[in-house]
Amino acid sequence: GSIYKVENKKLRLKYAQNDTKQKELPPGKKLIFKTFVIPIDNNTIAGYVAKTGQTLNIADVYSLPNDSPYKFDPKYDKISGYKTHSMLTVPLKDSDNKVIGVLQLINAKDERGKIVPFSDDFLPLIEIIANSATLALEKAELFRMLVLRMIKLAELRDPKETGAHVNRVGAYSAEIYEVWARSKGIYEDEIDKNKDTLRIAAMLHDVGKVAISDKILKKEGPLTDEEFEVIKQHTYKGAALFYPPKSLLEDMAYKIALEHHERWDGKGYPGFVDVTTGRPSIDEPRGKKGEEISIWGRIVALADVYDALSSKRCYKDRWPEEKVIEEIKAQAGKQFDPELVDIFINYKDQIIQSAQDYQD
Repeated sequence: GSIYKVENKKLRLKYAQNDTKQKELPPGKKLIFKTFVIPIDNNTIAGYVAKTGQTLNIADVYSLPNDSPYKFDPKYDKISGYKTHSMLTVPLKDSDNKVIGVLQLINAKDERGKIVPFSDDFLPLIEIIANSATLALEKAELFRMLVLRMIKLAELRDPKETGAHVNRVGAYSAEIYEVWARSKGIYEDEIDKNKDTLRIAAMLHDVGKVAISDKILKKEGPLTDEEFEVIKQHTYKGAALFYPPKSLLEDMAYKIALEHHERWDGKGYPGFVDVTTGRPSIDEPRGKKGEEISIWGRIVALADVYDALSSKRCYKDRWPEEKVIEEIKAQAGKQFDPELVDIFINYKDQIIQSAQDYQD
C-alpha cells in the first residue's frame, strides 16, 4: 500500500509498504522507494482519485476497459518488480472536503494467499481508516509547521542553520536509529514511536543558537577562543528549553540539544553540566564519553556532521562523497560511536535516500 500527499498541485509518494518485496531482502535492509511525483490528472489511478475525490475499487488494473476515464501506468510495477492486480484507491479529504492525499491498497489476498479483488464489504472500514489517516496527516502537518517556526528563529540568527539541513539531519537520524534498534531486538511498535519522535527532536538540535549573539554567529572568519566558548553554550541553552522534560519528545530534544557535540572519546562538549546555570555538575569537569552519551545524542552527532560535510555553505564547498565517507570512517571510535559508523556505512544508500526531498 501507499500514501500520497498533495503537494504543489501534484501527488507525492510519502510512504509505501510492500511485505512481499520486503521478505526478499536480507534482515535490516529496507525497500528504497523512489519518491514518485504524480500529476493530478486522468493518466494514473491515484491522480484520477485525487482529481475527482472518487473512491475506485478495481479488480484487475491490467484489464481496464478501453473507454475507462483513467489509466493504469505500469512503469511503477516495472521499477519495483512487483505485479499489481487488484487495487483500492481512496481519497483523503479534510474537514472542508478538500482532497489532501490518497490512500492506495493493492493485491488483496484470500485465506490461501491468492490475490483477489477487494470486497465491497471492506469499503466502509477503509473509509474509517482513510478518515483516521487524514486526521493524522493534518495533525502532523500542524505540528511540523510549529517545529519549523522554531527552527526558522534559529535560521534568522544563524544563516548556516537552514530548514533543508535540519530536515536532512532528522531523516538521517531516524533511519540510523531504525537499523540500530532492529539490531537490538527492540519491538516494532517502540521502533516506530521512537523513530517518528527522533525525526522531530533531531531537527531541534541547534535551537539553542537563538541565545547566542549575532556578533559571534554571523562573524566572518575564524572565532577567537573566547568566542568559541560562547558558541559552546548553545548546547545547554538549547537543552534548557526542554527542561525538565515531560514527554518523550522533550526528553529526546533535551538530550540531543545537550549532547550532539559530545564525542565518543570524551573530548567533546559541554560535558556534565547543569543546564539551568551552565556550571559543571561534577567536581572534575569533563566531556561525556562512550555510552555516557545517550543513543539520541550519538546518532545526531553523526547525522549532523555527515550533512555538514556533504553540503555547500557560504564558508566552504561541498566535500566529495568519498572524502566524507573516509572522514566518517576515520572518526569511528574517536568522534563517533563505532557501531553507528558501521550502520551508516552498510546502510548508506537507504539512509541518504530518506532525505532526498530536502535539497538546499
